[in-house]
Amino acid sequence: MTTTATTPAKARGGIWRQTRTFEPAVRLLFLNQLTINLGFYMLMPYLAAHLADGLGMAAWAVGLVLGARNLSQQGMFLVGGALADRLGFKPLIVAGCALRTVGFGALAFAQSLPTLIAASLATGLAGALFNPAVRACLAAEAGEERRVEAFALFNAYYQAGILLGPLVGVALTGVSFRLTCVVAAVLFAGLTLVQLRHLPVRVSEAPRERRGQFRTVLSHRTFWLFSLAMTGSYVLSFQVYLALPLAAGGTGVTTALFVVSALVALAGQLRITAWTRRRLSRERCLVLGLALMGGAFLVPAVLGRGPVGLLLCAAVLAVANAVLYPYEMDTLVALSRGRWVATHYGLYNTVCGIGITLGNLGTGALLDVTGWSAAPWLALCAVGLGCAAATALLARGGRLAAD
Repeated sequence: MTTTATTPAKARGGIWRQTRTFEPAVRLLFLNQLTINLGFYMLMPYLAAHLADGLGMAAWAVGLVLGARNLSQQGMFLVGGALADRLGFKPLIVAGCALRTVGFGALAFAQSLPTLIAASLATGLAGALFNPAVRACLAAEAGEERRVEAFALFNAYYQAGILLGPLVGVALTGVSFRLTCVVAAVLFAGLTLVQLRHLPVRVSEAPRERRGQFRTVLSHRTFWLFSLAMTGSYVLSFQVYLALPLAAGGTGVTTALFVVSALVALAGQLRITAWTRRRLSRERCLVLGLALMGGAFLVPAVLGRGPVGLLLCAAVLAVANAVLYPYEMDTLVALSRGRWVATHYGLYNTVCGIGITLGNLGTGALLDVTGWSAAPWLALCAVGLGCAAATALLARGGRLAAD
């Protein structure tokens, strides 16, 4: 395996001190992701209860509204990435945040099912517009030498938003869900204005010839193989929302799962990234992260579904994600060779989103058949180890080393 092309990061102190070593545009993208997750997670965890209890909607209608958002976002990621490469990153980031402002504002006052579906579709499409653009813009602004470090910080801010959002949301929703929606909309409106004013225009470095955009991405065999191998990591990470809460069976342990995951990422992300960059190649970090994800599910397989086993599993998953995420994002840029970076990110998100859906169906079916025996945990472990082996094979062939 080849060694990583970037220079190992030196310790620069905590998250804020290290953030200040980046250019203002990169710092703004960190703030962007923190605010996006803060606004999203202060509202979305409580939307189902609002629809069912506040508006008295049937369960099928609640599922339809929530599913509309996910379908809109996952289905349009490729379009959002392609538009970012054609029009530039800033217009898509600004448009996405503005559209989510409208979507969240509409959720505050929507009463009928068609209006709620339209608002939900708008919030999903917004994510499809700004997510690939933000990541491609961050990769471009940070530069090759600091991409891994930038994505490590990006993940720390991402997790901070996940940690803070539900805490703010539960306080606001205690007053009214409408207040939560309005505050979330105001946050996105402010973020839209800040980015419109301060985010520099960054045009994709892809060639001016546009006709080959989709052909280049869709025919990229190594990219497809890497995406399929990495899909397993998203299936395993999502078990913090599915298998682990179901096993916990109570809100106290479930809340602790999310707190542990976020705190591990915040406390350890920069240290883990600095350590891995000094000792391991990019490819070995990918393999290690995937293997750790699979290994995390050995804990409840051995200890059972008690709180200790579940919390340890969540903590190991968070460590694995901290190992994996910066190098995963960096590898996507390397595989794209600087051409259609946002389009690659968009298609990658779509592939992984489909994988999550299929993986959750499989996990749920296995739980229905085997109950809470060791079998579901061992199956999830096998997924992680299998993906690690597939990635190692790609790396051994030198396919992930292109830059």
